[in-house]
Amino acid sequence: MFFAPIVRTRAAAPAFRSCDRHFERFVNEALLSSAPFGAKSGFQLEQDDKAWTITLDVPGLAKEDLNIAIEGPVVRIASKAEAKRQFKAAYELPQDIDATTSAAKLENGVLTLTLGKKVPVSNEVQIPIN
Repeated sequence: MFFAPIVRTRAAAPAFRSCDRHFERFVNEALLSSAPFGAKSGFQLEQDDKAWTITLDVPGLAKEDLNIAIEGPVVRIASKAEAKRQFKAAYELPQDIDATTSAAKLENGVLTLTLGKKVPVSNEVQIPIN
């Protein structure tokens, strides 16, 4: 699974996103073929049935210097303007993120985000047959 730090609006056609993801995957596999994804960039992604775990290297930043925002399937991480070091990233996941079950931890310059997967709600309604 591949997640590019490129954020598009929901108005963008899904076909364009698919092409972008295929191209990004091709380029990253070509550049990072000798190491697993993220080994050179300080980014690691793992997932299970209930959550994604994103690990990022952010040396030189304290927890007071970071803002983390979740909007639908997008998580945005940015340092505050007064921080010693500037950092900005956004990641789009394939499913909406449940902010109530998500958590962040910063330890020794490593930011660990545990992002809960939002369970899709079915709007299906059964109607009787007359």
